Amino acid sequence: MTPTAKAKARASPNGNSTAASAETLKDDLVARLREDRGELLREWVRAMAADDGLWTGATTPEQELDSGTIYDACVDCLDTGSYQAAEEYAERMAQRAVLGVMHYERILSGVLTLRDVYWHSLSRHYLTDPDRLAGALKAFEPVTNKILLIVAMAFNSERERVVRQQQESIQELSTPVLQVRDRLLILPIIGLIDSDRALQLTEQLLGAIREFRARVVVMDVTGVAAVDSKVANHLIQTVDAARLLGTTVVVTGISASIAQTIVTIGIDLSRIQTVGDLQGGLELADRILGYQTIMGEPVASQIVPATAV
Repeated sequence: MTPTAKAKARASPNGNSTAASAETLKDDLVARLREDRGELLREWVRAMAADDGLWTGATTPEQELDSGTIYDACVDCLDTGSYQAAEEYAERMAQRAVLGVMHYERILSGVLTLRDVYWHSLSRHYLTDPDRLAGALKAFEPVTNKILLIVAMAFNSERERVVRQQQESIQELSTPVLQVRDRLLILPIIGLIDSDRALQLTEQLLGAIREFRARVVVMDVTGVAAVDSKVANHLIQTVDAARLLGTTVVVTGISASIAQTIVTIGIDLSRIQTVGDLQGGLELADRILGYQTIMGEPVASQIVPATAV
């Protein structure tokens, strides 16, 4: 006796479906969907193909794999009450969509189309028993709705994850710590500085100081139009933190508005070394490191340790 027949046998003798338990009805649903898997999958693929664009870019093996995977995931969710299979499927599809391999609209449309295929199948199966049909739809509807919600949330989460990664990459590129020569780093800062970026800047700089054992850092803020008092204080704290690591920070390119902010908040300017432009900052850094610039022929200049002169 098939699982469907067993489920039917558990119904009341007069055939009234209202006497069947919810568990019995669920078992009957699961058995029916698994028995009709091949037929319903073909019906679903035909419906997807009829909707122009839903299968665009997908090969036949991909269609079969994707359709079979989500079909089985839906039935498993109905059977076990666990949505792990649907979550794993949604996560894989979301990653493919973000990479441009799969379209978000196509996946959602596919799940909606599959839901319609399920419902049509149940309608045919329980055509002569409206009460049982109503119970079947009542049992299956929350499952399909939950799966649709899982798919939508997976795509949103994946998009947010990619956006965060892009923002982190942009921040790292916007505040590069460059090694000019042994023990000398340069930190060119360009654009708006907020509290988050100021914190990230400090972490990058202190990490680079330890990595390269830097003695001098030239922090060039020529590309920064203005900062608020909180950020200005943070930059000064960065200078102090570098000093604790044995590194001198030379700040170059301070604009009039930044200078005004520093004066307004009452920062002790004796705590920092400032130079008007980047070239002057590099020259000061060389002197701190004990290098001298010796001009020779017009074609080139040399930088040699002061002790070698």
